[in-house]
Amino acid sequence: MRKLNALIAGSTGYIGIQLIKLLIKHKNVNIKYLCGNSSVGKSIYNYDKSLKSKRLPKIIKYNKKYLGDIDIIFTALPNGEAQKISKDLLKKNTLIDLAADFRLNKSKDYQKWYKKKHNAVENIKKSIYALPEISKNKVKKFKIISCPGCYPTSVLLPLVPLFLKKTINKNNIIIDSKSGYSGAGRNVHEIYKNKNLYESLKAYGVGFHRHNSEIEQELKKYTKDNINLTFTPHLSPMFRGILSTIYLELKPKFSITKINHILKKYYESSKFIKIMKMNTYLSTNEVINTNNCFISVCKTRYKNKIIILSVIDNLIKGGAGQAVQNMNIKFNFNIFNGLK
Repeated sequence: MRKLNALIAGSTGYIGIQLIKLLIKHKNVNIKYLCGNSSVGKSIYNYDKSLKSKRLPKIIKYNKKYLGDIDIIFTALPNGEAQKISKDLLKKNTLIDLAADFRLNKSKDYQKWYKKKHNAVENIKKSIYALPEISKNKVKKFKIISCPGCYPTSVLLPLVPLFLKKTINKNNIIIDSKSGYSGAGRNVHEIYKNKNLYESLKAYGVGFHRHNSEIEQELKKYTKDNINLTFTPHLSPMFRGILSTIYLELKPKFSITKINHILKKYYESSKFIKIMKMNTYLSTNEVINTNNCFISVCKTRYKNKIIILSVIDNLIKGGAGQAVQNMNIKFNFNIFNGLK
């Protein structure tokens, strides 16, 4: 049986831990190196007790010399770090990035939204923005695979098929998303220590969240028109999960029934996307600890307006699970490996 040697850089964050939990169950992966900075020399179970009985290497500092032993590198690092590693890649290496370093197609957009210069511009064209159900087998042609952000994942999965069929008015799209606080990383407790994180709901990034750029970039691939969307994210008093509520205005001749049919048809062969019965009210609880995305099309009081509900687990379908799914496609592994 073919096994890939893997290096995980950023192994102690919420996404890194989740990635380890998926990969230790993957039949085709051997975790050879776990990398960190402040955690060097420690065991990974110091960050998650459920990993204590697993035979995993101790955490070391990343060094490009390790890449000679490695087939695949997962980077769950602060923005900018995967750019550095991308310059070290050998011919045999594939890089799967879970941060934002290769999500935007233009370096000037990266600088605009992330307030820092892109230091691996030459590798942007060598990368692919890989939402698995949309990009599919295209990932096989690339050495650098960029996984979408968690919010964009929950938004693009329902919207891309509708843009392809030109069903909605692109001038009035409203997206209201609520995420578990794990989406803000381990430092969330320090950042919001005075905000009663566990018992309150908090809006942030209103009107200018970085994921605006990602959502607009991907939707513009399917239209020549301008897109007018309003996206507001919120931190919720739960550890994991995302619920996105998307308000749409339909073009003439399209009904809620047709919209539902378009989504069902597009995802009929997808293993992790489920289009629910119309007007189903969704809960994040239905997808927690899975790589699934559930989507429900709901009616409103107005014939030309609908609301779409989309739920995912931000750490799996919006993060580590998506990375594993892309790897499975890239290397022709069973799509469910590591993801059952």
